[in-house]
Amino acid sequence: MKLLSVNAAMPQTVHINGKPVLTGIYKTPLTGQVAVQALGLAGDGQADLTVHGGEHQALYAYPVEHYAHWQNRWQKSTLAYGTFGENLTVQGLLESDVCVGDILQIGDVVQVQVTMPRIPCFKFGHKVGKPDMLDEFLRSGYSGFYLRVLQVGLIQAGDDIQILQRDVHGISIRTALGLQKLGEGDQKLLQKALQVSTLVPLLRKVYSERLSQLG
Repeated sequence: MKLLSVNAAMPQTVHINGKPVLTGIYKTPLTGQVAVQALGLAGDGQADLTVHGGEHQALYAYPVEHYAHWQNRWQKSTLAYGTFGENLTVQGLLESDVCVGDILQIGDVVQVQVTMPRIPCFKFGHKVGKPDMLDEFLRSGYSGFYLRVLQVGLIQAGDDIQILQRDVHGISIRTALGLQKLGEGDQKLLQKALQVSTLVPLLRKVYSERLSQLG
């Protein structure tokens, strides 16, 4: 498992449907070592902290394996790292394999914990020039995942990534996405998900509400 690119950008104003909108989604690759801080990368920022950033969304990782799919769908010969607004372009960490609560080490020092899938917003659609593709992105299951920072330090492209610890009750990011947004899963699976000790408050609320509706 590898870290292929570290991407960052400070928020900037763009015009969407004729209105100025502040966004931090225009990430570009950084060279050399980059500091991972408690709430994200040095030199990076989110525009709307009510829905982005914070402890549970300090970093966003996206698997490079999905790039070929979107290149084909959008008829692009290549896509630059950071296209999906990710801080970390990673290899070998797919949503079907990575679980909520997994603790990862990046390089020699930095430790992060997998928290939840990414739900795309209109800013992403505008950024990639496909404002009508948000539902397709969601249903593809290629969501990427957010990370909580457990141990700060320096990272750089080329660093190895290893899984240090897994939650015995863990559910995969793909399962978490299905339960949260795609109407998948039954009572038994929702009950299992609610046993995940590191489940973020947002997912706990959504899953509890779904369980009540089914019950």
